[in-house]
Amino acid sequence: MSVLIYISLIVGIPFCSGAPYQAQFDHELHRLAEILGGLHHLRGICATNKNRNWRDMMQELVDAEAPSGPRRADLIASFNRGYGAFQLIYRKCTPSAQIAIRRHLLEGLRLSSNLIEFYSD
Repeated sequence: MSVLIYISLIVGIPFCSGAPYQAQFDHELHRLAEILGGLHHLRGICATNKNRNWRDMMQELVDAEAPSGPRRADLIASFNRGYGAFQLIYRKCTPSAQIAIRRHLLEGLRLSSNLIEFYSD
């Protein structure tokens, strides 16, 4: 299943109330945004996943989550942090960049799956 499908499933998750759940949800959501940012940069230099536009996926995530004010800004900052970090490390596609792509895809899938499993009961 693709990251896009997992992200779209997040929209329908019944949300558990309470501060601890909100903090964990926000942490995982921000990490997912960082992953999308990193993949967006790597896609540009490695020309991989041509059918995937990670920035568009991030926009879908923001639209689905519909955060406002500081929460929205923080989520976007997470995406930009992921992009910027990889921009500093990878200026061209290398074997290491290819490994980073695979690892980020796997982490994004795992994280999305965990979010769905944890919050969908």
